[in-house]
Parts: sequence; structure tokens; C-alpha cells
Amino acid sequence: MELSKEVQLLTSSPTLEISTKSKELKKQGHKVIDLSLGEPDFNTPLYINKAAKKAIDDGHTKYTASDGIYELKKAIIEKLEQDNNLIYYPDEIIVTTGAKFALYEIFKLLINEGDEVIIPTPYWVSYPAQVRMAGAKPVYIKGEEKNKFKITKQQLEETITSKTKLLILNSPNNPTGMLYSEEELKALGDICVKNNILIVSDEIYEKLVYTNSPHVSIASLSSYLKSQTIIVNGVSKSHAMTGWRLGYVAGPRDIIKHMKKISSQTTSNPSSISQYAALEAYSNERENKINEAHMKRVFKKRLKYLYASMELIPGIMCQKPQGAFYIFPNVKEAATKNGFASVDDWTKALLDEKKVALVPGSSFGAPDNVRISYIVSENLLGESIERISEFIKKYT
Repeated sequence: MELSKEVQLLTSSPTLEISTKSKELKKQGHKVIDLSLGEPDFNTPLYINKAAKKAIDDGHTKYTASDGIYELKKAIIEKLEQDNNLIYYPDEIIVTTGAKFALYEIFKLLINEGDEVIIPTPYWVSYPAQVRMAGAKPVYIKGEEKNKFKITKQQLEETITSKTKLLILNSPNNPTGMLYSEEELKALGDICVKNNILIVSDEIYEKLVYTNSPHVSIASLSSYLKSQTIIVNGVSKSHAMTGWRLGYVAGPRDIIKHMKKISSQTTSNPSSISQYAALEAYSNERENKINEAHMKRVFKKRLKYLYASMELIPGIMCQKPQGAFYIFPNVKEAATKNGFASVDDWTKALLDEKKVALVPGSSFGAPDNVRISYIVSENLLGESIERISEFIKKYT
């Protein structure tokens, strides 16, 4: 059997691989602290679960339109206007089977073999894999740690070629938790407009910002940028609905029209039950405010504790994140002093010996760092810090 060239280049998601190993160790009786997954530790709010159960009881268990039920699209449109000051129409919205599949559809639709897609590093692990699956070439721009892992206008200008088709922006960012300001987005956006580069704006963490600086959608900065921006979002992070697999895209109607064709020939439609659950998630304004405030309060407290703790560990340097639920410390000095050839080896040994699961930064294009998800209680975060400190001391 001969596999396709794209699949031969594909590797499994490293975060899921680490999570799988953590679960195996737990089955063996080990007390593992898993800080590898990008998944809130909150249950889906009760009001959303009740809406899903009602949808089942009401018989909403059939096929829906490929681009999603009208009521949900309308709720998304209202959300975009209220939160992002953006006006969209139903034919500029498509509901998808998760935000990850939305990205896959976008890449399959817009890029061909030989095209280039600019991906700032550190990046979410699936961007390069999906770009390669579409037959295109990922081109990386290094977000320097001294610039809070963000790329600059000059870097973007120097990277664009005649083959450049797309720029992927993710703010707040996974894995760094960093947030692009309005001024930074405007500078990058101007370059994209000038060079007719489409922008894929991954805004899945927009509700999880812990500073006075708000999340800004690049599409809201001008009519030109709106016409060249494809927004990807969903309910996974904002409403603790990772398993419901429900995302959406807002963008130019011609792109949405063709995405609908892809959906009709692949997933047919997102889960009908998930759609009605998401409808409640976006429509119940009172419960939404309570849920959002609670999540932000808990995550902000954990971040403050974890960041202060990480700063005290010798050999670890850390930028303070502004959003999401990740911290991305540089552990190269600790790994080197501990006698490990790479941070990957250091991370593997940490899991084997101390049963703390982190994701090595090489998975995100930043081999000197590790991603830590603060998705567990402060008690467990404290215990993980103790184990990491003990591990470093053991080899020093």
C-alpha cells in the first residue's frame, strides 16, 4: 500500500501523544499531574447541557444545513457585532465540526501545491501539519522571546514572496498566551493589504484575557482588513465545550460559499445537538457573563501563582502571558545544566521520573521552551512545581 505524500509527512499530535502516555501511567497506578492538554478543567455549564438535552427531547437529531442552523448563525452574528464590532450576514458565516476542522477546510480551499503560508513561531501544533496536508509550504517567522514571542512588521515584510498566500495569526496565542495589540495588528494588517495576503485569524481564546488590554479582532480595524480576513472561533475554550466539536468561520461570502461545499462532501453538517448547545451558549447573556467571569477569575489566579512560582526555579526564564491558559517558560539552561542533550529529553525524563507531563516546545517551533497548561487546581500546580524543582536539583 502506498500512502499519499501528504500523509507520509504527517505526524500525530504531540499533545495528544503525551496525554495518552499520561493516562497509561495513571492506569499503572502512578500519580501523574498532566499539564499537557489545551482543555479547561471546568465542566460544560449546566444551562448549556440542559439545552442539549431539550434539543434531543424536541427531536433535533436530524441532518441540518451544511453551514449550520440559521438560529445559531444569527446568534454568532450578534456575538460578532457585540464583542468585536463586526457586521456579518448569514451567507458570511459557516458553522463547522470544531474550529480545527474549520482551519482544515480553509487550507484545502485556498492553497495549492507550491503556495506558501506564513506561520509565526511559536505556533499551535496543527497549523504546519494542516498546511502540508493541503500541499503547501509552511514558512516560519520567529516570534522573539524578547518581543513577547510576537512577530514584527519588518519581519513580515522580509518574509513575503510571490508565493505567499496566507498569514496565520493566533491572538491570544497558543502556546505562549501572548496578545497582539491593536497597533501591532494594524501594522501587520497593512502589510497584508498591500501585498494582497489573506489573514486567517484564530481567535479561539478571545474570552480568556487577563489584562486591561482587550482582545482585538484584526478584521475590525478597517473594511480592507475585514475583506481579507477569515475569522476562526468556537465554543471549546470559552464555554468548556471541547468535546462538543463546534466551531465557526466568519469571512468573505465567496469563501464561505465554497467552504459549505467542502462540508457537504465531508461532515455533511456539525452535530445537531452540539449546534443547539452552542445556540444556548451564545444566546443566554446572563449565564454567559457569570460563566465567563468565573473562568477568567480562576485562570487569572492560577496564572499569577504559577508565574510567580516559575520565576523562583533556577535555570528557568519566563514571560508572563496575557491570555489563554498556558505559560511557555524557557528551560534550556535547566536542561543543559541537568546534562540533557535537549529540552525534549529533559521533558521526557521529567514525565518518567517525576510524573509531570509538559509539552516540549519543539512541538510549537520553539525547542528551548515547554508549554504548561494551568488547567488543574492550585494545589496540583503547587505539587507540580515542587516535583519540577526536585527534578532540577537532582541533576544539578
